[in-house]
Amino acid sequence: MLDPLLLITTNPGDIAEGANAISKLAGQFDVEWNLLIAQIINFALVAFLLYRFAFKPILLTLEERQKKIAEGLHYAEEMRAKLKDAETQCAEILHKAALEKKELLETAREQSKNYAEKQAQEAVLKAEHIIKKAEEAIILEKQKMLHDARNELAELVVITSEKVLSKHLTNEERAAYNETATKELAIN
Repeated sequence: MLDPLLLITTNPGDIAEGANAISKLAGQFDVEWNLLIAQIINFALVAFLLYRFAFKPILLTLEERQKKIAEGLHYAEEMRAKLKDAETQCAEILHKAALEKKELLETAREQSKNYAEKQAQEAVLKAEHIIKKAEEAIILEKQKMLHDARNELAELVVITSEKVLSKHLTNEERAAYNETATKELAIN
């Protein structure tokens, strides 16, 4: 292409000489203008048909794929953000669960301590109750033993009195002496 300033500054006669020079050059290469124009039209027609039926659908397909890729990248970014949020929530949930676990363990320890103390107190009470019952049983046994010992002692006194007096006592006299001796021993 010729520079527009060059065309303005050149002489119109120089331009005509340039056109003649092109005609001469075309004549030297045996250029036939009607065939050249037909080829230019054929080329333009093929270029239009290729653009219309080949390149345009391909460009549309490429544009759709670029949109899908862009949507896919956008979706991937959203998923990364959601994953990050989910990880944050998971960490928060795990932290809360750890705190709850700690609280539950502390509560369980406290309850077990209280239960152990309560059981110990109950065991002490039961032991005191058993000791009290045992003391009561010992007192009753002691009273029974004293009663039995008094009765035996009374019988020994009667038997001794019988031997000392060398007299046989009847069962009624023996019972009367036993009662009297038992009363005397009980008073002492």
